[in-house]
Amino acid sequence: MTTLTTPDGPSEVINARRTESLDAPGILKLVQSSTEALFGRVNVVNLIEKAVLAVTLSNDEDDLLGHAAFFDYPNQTDVDQAEWEKWITENYGLKKCDALNSLFMHYFVAKQEYSHGCAREIVRTMFNAVPDLHYCFLIVPPGVFPEHAISDIFKQVDKAGSIPNQQSGSLFVCHRHDHVPVLHVRTARVEDHDDLVPIFNRQSDLLKSTYGEYFLAELIEAQDENMKCIVAEVEGTAIGFMSINKDVNIDLLNQCFELGPFHGLRVPHEDDELEPTPTPNPVSEGQKEATSATSRASSKISLKGSAKVEEPPAIQGKLSDGNASLLSEHSEKGSRKSSASQAREPVEELKLNQVFIDVKTNLQFVPVYKGVSSAFAIQLFCIDESFEMRSCDFMFKAFELFESCNFGIITVPHLVPEFPLLQQFVRMTPRVPSTFSQELYVFSRAGLIRSFNVRLACTKDFEGVESLVKTLDQKEILLADLQQYNQARRDDDGTQIQAFVAETRDQIVGVAIIRAEEDIEYIRSHYNIEDFVYFNHHRRSEHGHLHHYALNPVFRHYSKHFLKEVLRLGHKTCLYYPLYPGYINHLIFQTLGKHTLVSALSDMVPVRARRQIVQPIEDLGGNAPSERILKQQEMYALNHINRKLTLEPKVTINARIVVVGASDVGVALMETFAHCPHLRFNNLVLISRHGLPGELPPDPLRDSMMASSHCYSQEEYAQMGIRAWVNVVYGNMTSIDRKKKHVVVNSNTIVPYDHLVLATGVQYQIAAPTEADPDQQYADVSDLPNSPDRRWLAACPENAFVVNDQYEAAVALYWVETNILHTDGSVLIYGSTMDTYSCVQSLISLGLPAKRIVIVEPLQTSETSCFNNRVVEEAIMLELNNAGVKVVNGYLLAQWNDGKDGNCVTRINSASFTSPLGSLREECCAFFSFYKPMVDYLSFKAINDACLVFDGRLVIDANFHTNDVCIRGAGPLTKFQRNYHADKWTHANFNSKDVGVQLASAMLTLFDPTLEPEPEPPKDLLKLIPMYRSPKICKATLPGGFHYLHVAKPQLTSPLEILMQQNDYGQEIITGTPGGEIEYFRLHINQFNTIETITCLSKKPLPTNNLICLFGLHERFLNNIVSRHQEGLIKDLYSYFNEKWCMAIFHDRFPDFRDEIRELLITRPNDDVPALEEQVRKYIDEDLNLAPSVRKHLLDDYKDSGAKRAVETRLLSFLSYNYYHLTMYAKPGMV
Repeated sequence: MTTLTTPDGPSEVINARRTESLDAPGILKLVQSSTEALFGRVNVVNLIEKAVLAVTLSNDEDDLLGHAAFFDYPNQTDVDQAEWEKWITENYGLKKCDALNSLFMHYFVAKQEYSHGCAREIVRTMFNAVPDLHYCFLIVPPGVFPEHAISDIFKQVDKAGSIPNQQSGSLFVCHRHDHVPVLHVRTARVEDHDDLVPIFNRQSDLLKSTYGEYFLAELIEAQDENMKCIVAEVEGTAIGFMSINKDVNIDLLNQCFELGPFHGLRVPHEDDELEPTPTPNPVSEGQKEATSATSRASSKISLKGSAKVEEPPAIQGKLSDGNASLLSEHSEKGSRKSSASQAREPVEELKLNQVFIDVKTNLQFVPVYKGVSSAFAIQLFCIDESFEMRSCDFMFKAFELFESCNFGIITVPHLVPEFPLLQQFVRMTPRVPSTFSQELYVFSRAGLIRSFNVRLACTKDFEGVESLVKTLDQKEILLADLQQYNQARRDDDGTQIQAFVAETRDQIVGVAIIRAEEDIEYIRSHYNIEDFVYFNHHRRSEHGHLHHYALNPVFRHYSKHFLKEVLRLGHKTCLYYPLYPGYINHLIFQTLGKHTLVSALSDMVPVRARRQIVQPIEDLGGNAPSERILKQQEMYALNHINRKLTLEPKVTINARIVVVGASDVGVALMETFAHCPHLRFNNLVLISRHGLPGELPPDPLRDSMMASSHCYSQEEYAQMGIRAWVNVVYGNMTSIDRKKKHVVVNSNTIVPYDHLVLATGVQYQIAAPTEADPDQQYADVSDLPNSPDRRWLAACPENAFVVNDQYEAAVALYWVETNILHTDGSVLIYGSTMDTYSCVQSLISLGLPAKRIVIVEPLQTSETSCFNNRVVEEAIMLELNNAGVKVVNGYLLAQWNDGKDGNCVTRINSASFTSPLGSLREECCAFFSFYKPMVDYLSFKAINDACLVFDGRLVIDANFHTNDVCIRGAGPLTKFQRNYHADKWTHANFNSKDVGVQLASAMLTLFDPTLEPEPEPPKDLLKLIPMYRSPKICKATLPGGFHYLHVAKPQLTSPLEILMQQNDYGQEIITGTPGGEIEYFRLHINQFNTIETITCLSKKPLPTNNLICLFGLHERFLNNIVSRHQEGLIKDLYSYFNEKWCMAIFHDRFPDFRDEIRELLITRPNDDVPALEEQVRKYIDEDLNLAPSVRKHLLDDYKDSGAKRAVETRLLSFLSYNYYHLTMYAKPGMV
């Protein structure tokens, strides 16, 4: 904050921030006649949209006091933005000015009385925000002289003597050294102690309490040839301190981090071992045969992702202070090799021994460098906050003192926020498996070079680029595109190609290749790209598609500058990069656009995908959206950068956030974190037995084997691309060490955490037989020898299956097809959940005869069936009966194989069941268990052994906290504390995605500096559980080919018949019958005339995305559906909701439109005139039923106040802005 004063007015405390488009009206109010004379007439929104840096000054009331926009090229119409460096050199002789150190002011406005202070503060903010910037230029038109606020800062530049006076105006310049000068750094002296101690004490008293009051003076005094201390000085006062040391444990760092790009921090040596010795991997004939036999036509399984892997043994080690080990070459080596932060294949699966090849992974090769150490370590660093943006100035002096060193390193604890000095360093990737207790950052001497030139590539650059990318995968694609550019400048189909190289001292250090973006309409309609750009302000030619990007890691801190130069030289404003899912075939991937993985991915922002309307194409005919929008293509995650983002820094979060369980809750949490555009999470880790969902290729049969919550679909997983932002550890959590803060996976792998999130959910388990005697009758469950809820803890029989995810569904289907599809014998399915019936339909679709399927439904313990709808239940049972599926209910599993094998069952040949009415025995060749979903045993044991409170479920409070402040829980795994007095309400009653998003929001207050931590809740609200508004959804494919959809509000389960007897239930609208000419569709409309429940059962595919949008809408939105139905005008709800008029309701931005309308109605037209909502509430408080006269009065007010006109205007604006989706609506002027 800064205070501005005026000669005769009040002072203002101002804040400098980035300009937003919403500031445009306030900026226009500051425009004066001199502004237009100096800068011309400009579109302020367009200016903000395309400026690389726009700064706004506002006071505490958020009133705008000043604004300036800066570009990386001059606002001179006769100067090409890609050629200005040549122009400024020829006309003004400014040879030191280049794109790296120069910006141009294109606009400036300020409140008149504060203009001088605003101009200085904006310029100071500019130089602070861009450390490499040294010059800011201003083009002044002929006949105009800048106002005093600007002319006091900018000075005119003389033209070169040989250049004739042109009528193109004058050039003014502002220098860094007049506002935020480069710091003077020198060797520290003991006398600096008094200046430095207050700076240290303001930030931490740890050093003083640990080493004593005069530790700094003693450290300075102890300098020798291996340890130096330097300070930054401003006006004779030391304002910053750095202690550097050459004694570094290089071997330990090489074992724990990927230091190959920096040659292991050593001088190159002829005996360096840089590549592993090639060793043959013999494959037996049996393995070859197994390879050739692993394909299935109806359900394609990704075998690479399904292979059995033998985990390398973990090395136990102590987690001591990182810096202490760095400063001694003789410290324990390998002491931190304990954690697999990213194992690449799933854990061992017993059932896969006969299915997939047994693949063994060797320990990762670690290069051995024999040269001498070439690095120094920064031991201690501190600087006054006012000068922290100039922290990089220390590095010049540091390398000057250690001329033999080429690298400077620094290690920082994971929870320390990234400070400005680290933005110039490169974060090193930890090796697998390493639990080094701190983050390592490296800076190269070459990074001090301030010559970084980006230009269009030419033919002579080919060899330099080839040398740069020689170690990259798929480098052939990059080189082929470069060759194509050099030969023709475009593809064979005419698409423009542009190739750029970055060079330093005549050496190629970077390459980028882009093409013109041809899918702009598809991107706009399928992704929320308008969260970042206003499409109307970008010409079609200004959109580019990034295909290749490689940059020498030494110059990683210039990565965004490289992208900024690509935009400037290529005359682009936006770049897009697609990230396709891993299962895409390599050959298909090449046809999708010939991409290689770019190293600038972390500089771009991931763009959320948009929910699409299921368009009735045949009914719409010529009014359907264009083919560019409706076309089907491979789904991808979109990443984006534009001119505004090139100088927008991200906040780096190094905190180790470990999520256990790839449930919908866990995925929603990681998705929210990954899609925070201003945050970069470096240590987001998922522990999951089968990795991230959605990694297997799409397979409708496999995916329909389980009912879906519809939180995420296969396409949505592909469009999220969180695999790029999350490290995945394949395995099961087996223990939690709360004291040392790490999770143990598979009993041998350590994963350290700072924040642990337990979101394992509940899973089906192999039900253990009760060991009851089938010949004996048991009147009650309590009479059984063992509980029917027991898990089978012994080795799983080879033909017993549980299906909890895509991977297990693929394994089960493969086994059935391979082993029993063409044999005799029954498949026994034990359970009565929705997944039971989905599994039956998948097996029948696979080709298994229905008469070979037996369903044994357990004794019912709940009041309702999984359908809770008699019509649906009877229809499904009728289909099962007609197909020949045997269904028995009310039985509990008693024995396998007649109890002969005890706990050593290797294969199930028969199963015996008991019930109060008798017993049952069934022969079987496969057994599927869909008994009650429960907490996984390994998860329960880890939680319980860690002394986390477990009361049937993991106990949490309303803010997701367990009894450990660093451990949170969410999802069906959890329950609320008993003192909430809501034992029946758990996260299982709510939409899991909604829960995950709320968990992420709660945790973001710990990391996001733009959010303020929430204050403590009031005392009387402490014991209220949170309520989530999104509906619970169940979607399944059921026997008979029925497509089932159920959408309902979060609630406790009660029989439908009892709910309908309640006075406030509302009404229902039902059309059709299951399997009839008109399919079954049921709407429940509550007492407030709002859609509360949707149930669909149809043999035709359902437009699920559309139907879900009906939830929560008032019936008036649906064209007065209640009165129309009562009048007999609606015979088929499917046809009704397929009509053109309701497509806008299904649009993903319709809820935002509703919020806008509500905002209109709750806003007062004038301070003394109540808003319409206030009037309505007043009348309702007086009398719940509004009289006709009152209704007429409200309607007249609605019209007379202008609200009706405003609503109509907003509606037309909504339809017009989203017309590429809503082409079926007429616009004004069309009729």
